[in-house]
Amino acid sequence: QVQLVESGGGLVQAGGSLRLSCAGSGSIFMINAMGWYRQAPGKQRELVATITSGGSTNYADSVKGRFTISGDNAKNTVYLQMNSLKPEDPAVYYCKAVSGSGAYVYWGQGTQVPVSS
Repeated sequence: QVQLVESGGGLVQAGGSLRLSCAGSGSIFMINAMGWYRQAPGKQRELVATITSGGSTNYADSVKGRFTISGDNAKNTVYLQMNSLKPEDPAVYYCKAVSGSGAYVYWGQGTQVPVSS
């Protein structure tokens, strides 16, 4: 089992910055990739950014150049640095971890990121 705890959410003004953290615990050794997803009211959950254990990253087109995902293996933590926040960025942001085989998927409880215009 893997437990994920997000933190860092909160109200921020449009154009501002925020850094989210996702701390993992438990059987972290089985995790091959982690990522951030978001879900706005009335919309489906969507991918924001992912990072593999090897450091490869992937971003949604809507956040490229503004958001950066990074990881600290020593702390079992993944970060999402969000800059130049836009009015379309507000959502609940979720952390996701996937095992190497893809057979196991874990989600955090989510952290709210509202953006004021």
